Amino acid sequence: MTKNQKNEVIEALKEKFTKYNNFYVADTQSLSVAQVNKLRRNCFEKNVEVKVAKNTLIRKALEGIDADKYAGLFGSLNNVTALMFSENSKEPALIISSFRTDSKSDKPVLKAAYIDGSVFIGNDQLDVLKTLKGKQELLGELIGLLQSPAKNVISGLNAGNKLASLVKALEDRHAPQE
Repeated sequence: MTKNQKNEVIEALKEKFTKYNNFYVADTQSLSVAQVNKLRRNCFEKNVEVKVAKNTLIRKALEGIDADKYAGLFGSLNNVTALMFSENSKEPALIISSFRTDSKSDKPVLKAAYIDGSVFIGNDQLDVLKTLKGKQELLGELIGLLQSPAKNVISGLNAGNKLASLVKALEDRHAPQE
């Protein structure tokens, strides 16, 4: 690979790293070609981009953006590295997990993940990453919580009107007739 080709790969990777707030670093070393193709197909169906690059080029791209920000990931850049980029923070974890279940294997191995500024290192983090809530889910829950008190007040006021009507009806029933 020429120096210009390497620089092109580094620039393309920089673009991906700045575009996505979430990416996973996985080891696909012992997967067959058919398995890799199946993994790529699964990722494509779920809008997850997969890129395979040399570890040194990945490291240079990350260092070119912000070496301190991504320093926790550098130790995981070894063996064959596949990068999985996604808008949804947990989608790559779900893909890896279902792929393992379908193929009855423990591959691909999660080496690291970068999720909205947080670094997760190691394959044991996969279960944590599968349960992460995305920004949209958290905003939805927050809006639901904020709306809840207002709904309670409105339903209380409506119930108050019904209660007042009931009391008035009972009062009218037991009132002396003239």
